[in-house]
Amino acid sequence: MLELDRLTRRFGGADGVTAVDEVSFEVAEGRMTGFVGGNGAGKTTTMRMIMGVLAPTSGTVRWRGHEVTTADRRGFGYMPEERGLYPKQPVLDQLVYLGRLHGRDAAGARRDATDLLDRFGLGERTGDKLESLSLGNQQRVQIAAAVIGKPDLLVLDEPFSGLDPAAVDSMVDLLREHTARGVPVLFSSHQLDLVERLCDQLAILASGKLVGWGTVEDLRRRGRVRHRLVLDGDAGWVRGADGVDVVDVDGPAAVLELADPAAGDTLLREALARGGVREYAEIVPALSDIYREVTA
Repeated sequence: MLELDRLTRRFGGADGVTAVDEVSFEVAEGRMTGFVGGNGAGKTTTMRMIMGVLAPTSGTVRWRGHEVTTADRRGFGYMPEERGLYPKQPVLDQLVYLGRLHGRDAAGARRDATDLLDRFGLGERTGDKLESLSLGNQQRVQIAAAVIGKPDLLVLDEPFSGLDPAAVDSMVDLLREHTARGVPVLFSSHQLDLVERLCDQLAILASGKLVGWGTVEDLRRRGRVRHRLVLDGDAGWVRGADGVDVVDVDGPAAVLELADPAAGDTLLREALARGGVREYAEIVPALSDIYREVTA
């Protein structure tokens, strides 16, 4: 697996800016880890340190139990924030070239590059120069470049940016094929609904610090659980119930935080004694709500 241990990067010396501040988390084999945070949170800087583009000020990147080496990084697939392909070179030729830099033989690299371009709907554009493609299609080629070397690890900075829904689906299938064979995948995205759907784990950054880590379910359970209660009559009486903090009451509906499960049982019995109960359910927060809470 990939492990980050108190990874820190400062710019401008001791009195400068700390872009990444003692960040620690892991990307396990065969797991997809989402890396989320606002602009300037430190995601790209962290990824550049993983790939060796930037040296850490302090802290360690480990790969399979040892400090990562240049040789290890040759087996990593990387999609940078600022795309780095050759605009005037035909797309198939440069994918083959990049595959050979990763140690692939020419025939194998050409076969896989052709398959990848076909998957992304670019099978008829293999001889076109990159600059002749739309930005979305250039993004597809960049994704193909990240995986052409059959990587041991994938580090992808905003891989879904600019992709249409069909291309997103193709990208998701591609990533799942890699995790199915044990490849750890770390990707950043501002599309929280996509991160929530795809990822086994999340790392949330704010101002260079790790403010949230774990599965979506872990993060949902960090705070007190809320419930929604809907009655036949007015729900105003719940404000006086023991062990209940009322977040909101609107006519027959109330949003509540319970001190413990027993308080919920008592509340429900009281509600049934007063009349009909139309709904009593736990409120499951969306990832966007979790994100706002931990980054506030």
